[in-house]
Amino acid sequence: MPAILGGAIQTYIDGILPYLAQYHHITVFSTAFQGLPSYERKGNVRYVRISHTCTRDYIHSVNSRLDKSFDLVYIFNRPLWVLSICESHPKLNYSLSLHNEMFHPDRITKSEALECIDRLEFITAVSRYIANMVSDFVPQAKEKISVVYSGAEEQPFCRPDSEGYRLEKKRLKESIGLGDKKIVLFVGRLIPDKGIHVLIEAMKQVMEERNDAALVVVGSSSWSIASDAYVKSIVRLSGKLSENALFTGFLPPSEITAYYHMADLFVCPSQWAEPLARVLYEAMAAGLPVITTNRGGNPEVVRNDINGIVVDDYKSAQCLAKAICFLLDNASIALEMGKTGHSQVADIYNWRRVAKDIQNLIISSHL
Repeated sequence: MPAILGGAIQTYIDGILPYLAQYHHITVFSTAFQGLPSYERKGNVRYVRISHTCTRDYIHSVNSRLDKSFDLVYIFNRPLWVLSICESHPKLNYSLSLHNEMFHPDRITKSEALECIDRLEFITAVSRYIANMVSDFVPQAKEKISVVYSGAEEQPFCRPDSEGYRLEKKRLKESIGLGDKKIVLFVGRLIPDKGIHVLIEAMKQVMEERNDAALVVVGSSSWSIASDAYVKSIVRLSGKLSENALFTGFLPPSEITAYYHMADLFVCPSQWAEPLARVLYEAMAAGLPVITTNRGGNPEVVRNDINGIVVDDYKSAQCLAKAICFLLDNASIALEMGKTGHSQVADIYNWRRVAKDIQNLIISSHL
């Protein structure tokens, strides 16, 4: 922390800190990273970055720094850590932010889950899908869990119907040699669960019908430029797209904004039951119509014919291609979807609202 390499949870914490720091003194415990100091203070936020060799060492280091001056310990995505830290500091108050399916028999026993829930003041979940999974596993959690949808930064993106937006889009496309193309954008980790192989197959079909489309893929298999077997396989798979496919590899968050600006539509072809992909918020903030699959929490934010298209047959490249062609063929509909998504970020899916929801939970817990 901060989220200089990206990451959904890291970006989430970065987003809410400026707002929560207006009301609280906050200490962020995170792992050490080369070039960042072990201790750093920015206003009401203190960063403590811990060098460690294993999870047990990390928790031990956090425990050694906690004391009764902390009114609330807010743990992200690790319910078992609640038990470990509670054992050392039983009198402190705890809450949990869930971003994945962490309450699952493969990850936590029923007795551990019950003990964890009992110790928490409140739980936040990034989607109704995740909240329901927790409540199904441990019904006692239902009274403590609240859905707090994530958000995106409002400032970097201008309105999709403005002249400035159109000129910037044209300039950015020309900068990568795709000035005359309609750009279909993917941003995310290049792993099978994210479905980029399905998108490439879909783009083959799209390009058989039209010669004005291009695919831009931003991301890698990890926080590095290294390629694994899957990445190499999808690069080979994209060979038939000729010069109309661009793989950027890993990019830091500061460089990804430009790719949202130059795109014409965004595709998130999740193959797994995704908790709720945060790239959906970023695409909406950029004024892009969004295509995603009916998996996990994604349909909670993307709504058919409102801000995008939800594809039910998530494995079907043909269905995905049909949705892409529809938006490319119907520019006015795509524009209205993009404007709606942009407005939703301004009104709902932004960090100001996320922080407000969390602050309200803190107040209602009488901490």
